[in-house]
Amino acid sequence: MDISQMKLFNFPFVKLTICLIAGIIIGYLYAFPFENISYLLGLLLATLTITFFIARQQFVKTIWFGIMALVTTVSIGIWTVSIHNPKNFANHYSHFISKDSNTPETITFRVREVLKPNTYYDTYIVDVLKTDEHSVSGKSILNIPKDSTQNTLNVDDIYITKTTFKPITPPLNPGQFNYKNYLGKRYIYHQLFASRNELLKFKSNQQTLLGIANNIREYINQRLKTYSFKPDELAIINALLLGQRQNISEDVYTNYANAGAIHILAISGLHIGIILIILNFLFKPLEKLRYGLFIKTILLLFILWSFAIIAGLSASVTRAVTMFSIVTIGMNLKRPTNIYNTLAISIFIILLFKPLFIFDVGFQLSYMAVFAIVSIDPYLYKLWKPKYWLTKVYWHTLTITISAQLGILPLSLYYFHQFPALFFLTNLLIIPVLGIILGFGILVILMAVLKILPHFLVFLFGGSINVMNTIVDWVAKQEPFLFKDIPFNFLCVVVTYFFIITLVRFMIKRNYRRLVLLAVAVILGQCTLIYTNLERPNNQFLVFQKSRHTLLGHVLKNNMIVASDLSDSIENNANIISDYKVDNFIEHIKEDTLNNLYLLGNKKLLVIDSLGVYHVKTFMPDYVLLRNSPKINLNRLIDSIHPAYIIADGSNYKSVVERWKSTCLKTKIPFHATAEKGAFTIDIQNVN
Repeated sequence: MDISQMKLFNFPFVKLTICLIAGIIIGYLYAFPFENISYLLGLLLATLTITFFIARQQFVKTIWFGIMALVTTVSIGIWTVSIHNPKNFANHYSHFISKDSNTPETITFRVREVLKPNTYYDTYIVDVLKTDEHSVSGKSILNIPKDSTQNTLNVDDIYITKTTFKPITPPLNPGQFNYKNYLGKRYIYHQLFASRNELLKFKSNQQTLLGIANNIREYINQRLKTYSFKPDELAIINALLLGQRQNISEDVYTNYANAGAIHILAISGLHIGIILIILNFLFKPLEKLRYGLFIKTILLLFILWSFAIIAGLSASVTRAVTMFSIVTIGMNLKRPTNIYNTLAISIFIILLFKPLFIFDVGFQLSYMAVFAIVSIDPYLYKLWKPKYWLTKVYWHTLTITISAQLGILPLSLYYFHQFPALFFLTNLLIIPVLGIILGFGILVILMAVLKILPHFLVFLFGGSINVMNTIVDWVAKQEPFLFKDIPFNFLCVVVTYFFIITLVRFMIKRNYRRLVLLAVAVILGQCTLIYTNLERPNNQFLVFQKSRHTLLGHVLKNNMIVASDLSDSIENNANIISDYKVDNFIEHIKEDTLNNLYLLGNKKLLVIDSLGVYHVKTFMPDYVLLRNSPKINLNRLIDSIHPAYIIADGSNYKSVVERWKSTCLKTKIPFHATAEKGAFTIDIQNVN
């Protein structure tokens, strides 16, 4: 495939996949009634069938069949989103939740997945089976307070508890990660809170596929723990070979992210490709048998999908195994395949069964990396032809790494806002030996399960993982080469991809038309910078939500003045500020002390702290900010200074805030509690 001629859209499945993605996005953004879209899809399928038979009878080809196929595929995308949304079914638990959020319900659930615990809770994804007497379906998050004396829950265990469904909390500060939106794309809309003692285990012998996979992983880990592997080594083994990253320490995970090697910890096309090469070599003798290729193909597919199930069927694993399954079928059955069609088919199949995978970050990064590698790497590799095998390996590793980085750079900046400049060094040192580590790891696991693993292999394999971690740690500590907090919005993503595509095409074949397109890309980039500069806030005051603290920000053009009662510096204590800074293209942060009065254009904000002093005679404040639970009579305050708005930040006690809220409701004064409604913003230039 020659990218210089842009024949990508000549492949029919590429067009169909693009239409399917368009339909999924439309279906996600606009909730069409399930019945209506089903009727429409049926009508389109019938029309497509008629058009197909008409087209077969005609000697002159028309575009109508193609247009109908594309339109029908868009409607399939919309229908797929609707059919996979559990809320569209009458037995979803959300239809049976009590309107009184304080009334406990008897809930029966099955543990589906064990998540990485947070600071205060062990967290799980559970399948809700019953609410009171109703048999229901649907997923929820379960939060159990951490208790070192209690064992964690196991996948497939069924429990009964009495609690209430709580909505997922949306982000309370601008620029923060939207965990509610993230869970919603996994069809999770509520969370449960219960202590371990409030759970009654229900005896059941039923096992799901995920439960069987979890038991296999647990058994492998139990066997590995009998050997002298260190915790970090076991965590890396679980990530590389079992698809589980829950036990990776925060320091190790951060090092891999900062070194530009986080993809190594997530099973993806790189890992599956290496495993497929190993398996293909091992099963090569089967080709000599009658029907040997067919038997070999079936074995490869069985092993790949068994591995995917054991690894938890994550988006990256599912994507990689689906793609390499198609490659395996074409390779072993001697069918000609094209990598672009293969990628398009794998995307199409995955999205039919998991439509919202299109919004998964790992899914997007994986495919963009592969598309960039197959499109750009052949041209980069031709720039130099090394004579020796070792230099060829490292040169090809470098060209693949650069190609993949070009493919994922805009998305990485958009989602993570950082760029590890030494990414190529990490990949040059690790990827050439990753195949050995994976092959070695599979052997170690098999021998450990069979109880024949010699200690010298434990020492060698554990040592190789330690060396890999040490390399990553060293690269991650080269802080001058790690660029953090890079502002980058979705418009920047689109324009940057357009620039990369036009630049690569111009470098491959230089002509006037491509030079013009490259110049247009540069102009669009400049326009994007101008637009984002005009759109960022110029004069804005914010009361952020910070639990047990007060955090205020005043934006003045490119600068932000931050005041707080935090004991340490803002940068060490408040990711809230850095998130806002990056999201709004703020260049400089300055720290200041908290004041009792802020003049905001022609408006005034009075801050009342724990001392409860508010005797003002010369002016009447428009806004009153209550912090640190001042002991005041709010009715008297309202009568004396007549504020237009009352704000309570996260430093106040919840019970006190509820009392203030009730008072404001009675006196008809607008009240804003940041712990409930999120940060309070005053756009000063718009205040009259």
